Amino acid sequence: MKNKFELLAPGGDIESIKAAIVAGADAIYCGLDQFNARNRASNVSFDNLNGIVRLAHQYDCKIFLTLNINILESEIQPIVRLLNKLVNTKIDGVIVQDFGLFHILKEHFPTMDVHASTQTNTHNEGQILFLQQLTASRVNLSRELNIREIKHLAQFGHQHNVLMEVFVHGSYCVGFSGLCYISSVRNGNSGNRGRCSQPCRDQYQTTAVGKDYPLNMKDNSAFSDMAALADAGVYSLKVEGRIKKAHYVHTVVDSWRKQIDRYCQSEEPLTDTTALHTVFNRDFSNSYLQGDINKSMFIDNPRDNSVKHFSKIYSCTTTEQVQQVKKKLYDDKSVIIQAVEAQTKDLDISIHLLDVSLSGTEGELLTVTVTMPNGPFSVSSTSALTKAAKHSFDTPTIKKWVNSFSNAEYHVGSIDHSQLHDGLCIPFKEKAAMKDHIAYVLNGSKIPVRPVELPKLTPVASQQAVTPSLNVLISSEADIALANDSAINVYYQLPEALHCNLKAMISTFNSNDALIPWFPAILIGENYQAAIEFLKNVKPKQIVTNNNGVGFAAYQLGIPWIAGPQMNVMNSYSLKCMKEEFNCIGAFISNEINQKQMRHIVKPESFSLFYSIYHPIMLLTSRQCLFHQTVGCKKKRFDDKCLRKCDKTASIMSMKDASFVVDKQRGDHNALYSQQNYLNVDVLKELPDLFDGAFVDLRDIKTETQVTVDKTTLLAAFKQQIASMDDIESPLVDIVTPTTKAQYEKGL
Repeated sequence: MKNKFELLAPGGDIESIKAAIVAGADAIYCGLDQFNARNRASNVSFDNLNGIVRLAHQYDCKIFLTLNINILESEIQPIVRLLNKLVNTKIDGVIVQDFGLFHILKEHFPTMDVHASTQTNTHNEGQILFLQQLTASRVNLSRELNIREIKHLAQFGHQHNVLMEVFVHGSYCVGFSGLCYISSVRNGNSGNRGRCSQPCRDQYQTTAVGKDYPLNMKDNSAFSDMAALADAGVYSLKVEGRIKKAHYVHTVVDSWRKQIDRYCQSEEPLTDTTALHTVFNRDFSNSYLQGDINKSMFIDNPRDNSVKHFSKIYSCTTTEQVQQVKKKLYDDKSVIIQAVEAQTKDLDISIHLLDVSLSGTEGELLTVTVTMPNGPFSVSSTSALTKAAKHSFDTPTIKKWVNSFSNAEYHVGSIDHSQLHDGLCIPFKEKAAMKDHIAYVLNGSKIPVRPVELPKLTPVASQQAVTPSLNVLISSEADIALANDSAINVYYQLPEALHCNLKAMISTFNSNDALIPWFPAILIGENYQAAIEFLKNVKPKQIVTNNNGVGFAAYQLGIPWIAGPQMNVMNSYSLKCMKEEFNCIGAFISNEINQKQMRHIVKPESFSLFYSIYHPIMLLTSRQCLFHQTVGCKKKRFDDKCLRKCDKTASIMSMKDASFVVDKQRGDHNALYSQQNYLNVDVLKELPDLFDGAFVDLRDIKTETQVTVDKTTLLAAFKQQIASMDDIESPLVDIVTPTTKAQYEKGL
């Protein structure tokens, strides 16, 4: 059974981890105090980690550690120091988002099992191959995929020795993971850094269709889809919830344990979801999995829906009856909490103590006996003890040496040297060899991995200052004439619904050699296959892609490629990874970070860096229809026809009077934008040697920012600004207004 499926549970704190273990989890994912994507969870300390692993392994349960955030340049050395400790623990794997961290793990920590986080937003074959090359043994697929798409990718993964992991219970996000910047733009709390403040759950001013929480989705539950998931070839069934309490984790894991066991024993599936509705929920939906993206996936209440659910079940019509439901729920939860506490109270994660004794007389071998919880072992020197005037085994020397035997799992308790005669010593090399042998035994008879020190990355020797190139993004044929200006590079955005637009796009690019293809971040199913056909037919001289699967395809086809801004590049090792692993020739640096966080980034030789100095600020991209909850839509569900043909704009207003633009371009998914466009030319003055290209997004996204000149004149102003940085604010501030650069000022 355990080889067929894995039930993967959340562990936001020690009590939740214990609850998941006794409820029957096959594996648990948890984070430390840093470098993980649930900063709001209590998490666990490194001192507790080995005790947690030891306890879990006693129950045949694995522990995966989450390191699933984007890493800043200043954090490279600290995370390597952490990895140097983790590699000598018994954790079963690490979960990763950052491409630089993938590269470091592959190059320097090859013994560690690596999993790709949901933050990598994996939804096509090329992305699986990209991550496989970075040694990912499994991938958590995008939550937006349906069972048919999952089955295709699971079968593809099996062919390439990559397992698939799917969320089966817990919160839905309204936006694609890894591509949601709303929390970052609002207050610097980036979802890509584990600090999402969940503004999608906030109350907004009542919309035209009467919704106060227009971005709030129900919770995901695939409880009735066990057979379909099994047929699809999914290996790991993952429960979301690292900020949930122990009684929640136990209830959900216990329910899924029973459901999986019944499937494996060919018994009828469970249909009673009373337990799942008793603990926190926002009501449930499996519509993404079913491929039925409809408006009933939203709920106008971000808080616990349990009372409302059971009030409906019991047909409550009076306030008194509802109060009775609340009391019963309180009592039921109290019973669960007490039961979980009773089951976990004797589970011990404390660090084991070692009793150490030393014995020997002059002319004999030194013997060190270490008593572990499972019994003693002894290590003897190869040289005899001799008299020494200096460096002999006195009490302070013995304590210092013996205490160095401690590691993350074992601490030295008592030290007995009463059987070791005074004034004796052995050679320093002998002491080091004995210590190494003891460390070998304490490490499970494995040689401890010695610490890695990353080689210092050397900046490319600065040449004569070069003015950054101007690079422009368009998405309308009406703007293609801008490519006639040989002084600029013009990117043309391909639609996310590329399959049905493929012939037209091939024709457009074959007719306009100066255009550079710009691939979107989301390319699912036949639209990804269309991207491959496009590359093969057009054979572009260069591309920019926000989808690493397209980057992998370009690498295979020998097409030079640049990593777009939605690849979330924040450190030198991500650049190193993409160049060395995939022949990438350049990358955009993330707009989430500030000047201080960028300035020490080292770009590889013959590698170009780009920065977007002007663009509408995309807050999130959704596979859902965002108009159902805002201005309404006559269609009940979002489908491929909507993706291809719909183009609408609306707006929502937060209770703090912040306005957001809901935008749907023909051929693309729904997106949410900030009300003001981003404008930042300061970065070119403050980091004059870092960037080879400045980027301007001229797509027609209807935000509050107004441009008082035509696009040709606007580009002339940008060229003037880039060429001469003396007067940083003129003339752009007069012709493009209002704008913001708050992200650059705040950073992460």
